[in-house]
Amino acid sequence: MAAITAESTSGSRPLTTAAYGEKSPQSLVFLVLLWLSLVFGILVLAVLLVTTFIEGRSRIDAQLFTNYTSQIAPETAGARAAILGTAWVIGVTALLAIPIGVAAAAYLEEFASRKSRFAHLVELNVQNLAAVPAIIYGMLAAAAVVAIGIPRNTVIAGGIALALLILPVVIVSTREALRAVPQEIRQGSLALGASPMQTLQRQTLPAAVPGIATGTILALSRAMGEAAPLLLLGGLVFVKFDPNGILSGFTTMPIQIFDWASRSQESFQQLAAAASILLLVLVLAMNGVAIIIRNKYSNPR
Repeated sequence: MAAITAESTSGSRPLTTAAYGEKSPQSLVFLVLLWLSLVFGILVLAVLLVTTFIEGRSRIDAQLFTNYTSQIAPETAGARAAILGTAWVIGVTALLAIPIGVAAAAYLEEFASRKSRFAHLVELNVQNLAAVPAIIYGMLAAAAVVAIGIPRNTVIAGGIALALLILPVVIVSTREALRAVPQEIRQGSLALGASPMQTLQRQTLPAAVPGIATGTILALSRAMGEAAPLLLLGGLVFVKFDPNGILSGFTTMPIQIFDWASRSQESFQQLAAAASILLLVLVLAMNGVAIIIRNKYSNPR
């Protein structure tokens, strides 16, 4: 047996560095181009962030959080309505997308038969919907809310549009998190007499919380920066009131930034830059929360 192994080992041809390694001219050229592309992208992003911060730092003050927008006095205008509107819309989006997305992922991963045509159809549609442009979800939500009888420019309509947008991402990330849970946990629970539903509720889902939380928060971060679906729904660009319910009119940070950036006055440009910095900070904060949750549940000690 040892002789056969030695013979097969000596007879096999190793992958030499000269033929397959990174020292070949083609590999070196590709590696240099890859690093140049990476450096160029980082430099462009850094210049954009620094330029935006320099332009908008003079308007990062208390008025940005407490005042409403204004068409004639940009020096004192603020984004209060947009901040509250973003909170309302993202809250509704989370309430709609997370339960449906987690339930759909749990069904596909834990209960659906691999030979089920229905499950295969759902899985195929989820994979395709993840690549659909955001504006299409706005059109779909507009048709849905009109058919239901809900006004288009309301918080619930915006929440439905963004929930449809992030639902495929939530389903895919939840499935990956459930798939990462070791099969021994399920088998041990079932061997002790637990039903498949009890195993899911008490063992599989708690073990998959880090991945589920990370995926859903990152999906909500994406939804926070979307403007196209909400503009198609008739999201308001000039709001001087606080949203007070799911049937209230609304505006969001991306819509407000779009309105200010489209104006030619320098004061509005500074206001748009300041609001962009605030939106970036909020998105980074949500990403930080996702990292904290993942690290906390991944390392219970």
